[in-house]
Amino acid sequence: MAFGRLRERLAKTHNAIMDGIQSVVGMGGKGGDKDAECSMESLEEALIRADVGVNLSIEIVEELQKGSWRDSEGLRERLSEKVQTILREVQGPLDVSIAQTPFVIMVIGVNGVGKTTTIGKLATWLTDRGKTVMLGAGDTFRAAAVEQLEVWGRRVGCTVIKHQEGGDPGAVAFDTIKSAKARNIDVVILDTAGRLHTKVNLMEELKKIQRVVQREIPDAPHENLLVVDGSTGQNALDQARLFNQAVGVTGLVVTKLDGTAKGGIVIPIANELKIPIRFIGVGEGVDDMKEFYADEFTEALI
Repeated sequence: MAFGRLRERLAKTHNAIMDGIQSVVGMGGKGGDKDAECSMESLEEALIRADVGVNLSIEIVEELQKGSWRDSEGLRERLSEKVQTILREVQGPLDVSIAQTPFVIMVIGVNGVGKTTTIGKLATWLTDRGKTVMLGAGDTFRAAAVEQLEVWGRRVGCTVIKHQEGGDPGAVAFDTIKSAKARNIDVVILDTAGRLHTKVNLMEELKKIQRVVQREIPDAPHENLLVVDGSTGQNALDQARLFNQAVGVTGLVVTKLDGTAKGGIVIPIANELKIPIRFIGVGEGVDDMKEFYADEFTEALI
């Protein structure tokens, strides 16, 4: 995806933050003076509206006040530097070559975040890079989820292992791993039922799937990939916290950043959790799931 297209998809959040910067300068603020101290409140409010979070927004603004800048471009550059510093810590592209095959990815998240679509796009991304992929339809509670995964399987050209509706997700995982090993498949992607992160019994089901996988491949799943909806703002951060506590999240996909002014949520997620962000979703198309690069994202955002 070209940079201009990424900037276009993040325009709502970008415009909200830039409005805050322009407000500071428009009110007569200059780095290091008293007018800046008063007018910086408008930038703080803009960051909070973009879902950077209250505490982190205050921290960022306080740091900007300590520096020197003369105009909106200078302030934008200082803000960009601060955000880049945070996001560079979580820049970590997915590397499926770090384990013996099959590399197992368990995809988790609540209903409605775009989990199954993300699996299809991820399968496309992997096959485009020469990897063979097998999908496990572990969301056995929703027939529509299995059907959607099968559509992606046909589109991408990869096998989908499924059981009857309402079947045991652990059994699906077992059969998928067995089949992948027999066929020398490079990557297995296991779908799981969308679940409320507050439901303890459903979190326990995820742990059960992990145990099943580990009996076949002791160091798997090699990636617990959490999908969160960026448009839900702070709720996405809450989900990331609780899934990480329950099963240990190793990578993140933040979806639906194109239709929201809350794209700043990526910043507090990175700042607090330090979990690698593998991809961002900025549209419905196959090419709209993009590898996350901190500097590129920051430039498009700010």
